[in-house]
Amino acid sequence: MAEIKHIERGGRGAFIVKSDGKRLAEMTYVNAGDTGFIIDHTEVDDSLKGQGVGKELLAAAVEYARANRLKVYATCPFALRELNNTPEYHDVFTP
Repeated sequence: MAEIKHIERGGRGAFIVKSDGKRLAEMTYVNAGDTGFIIDHTEVDDSLKGQGVGKELLAAAVEYARANRLKVYATCPFALRELNNTPEYHDVFTP
């Protein structure tokens, strides 16, 4: 499992995986008022493809949402597909 860091600044944020100072994976979002956030982009470096890193990033976003009583929305095709197809995420995402 990759080490995921959460950064937030100015109404935007990201869940990221870095190695040797290089960002290898990220899932970015923008706040949606005080009640949720919208995942707008997911990118995983070729060196991590096929290892489930995108799903780990989404799991971190869902965990953050639950801890802060937020709803998750998505315009990112990957995140939207995974949120729709993962029933255990439907407490923070309504398909």
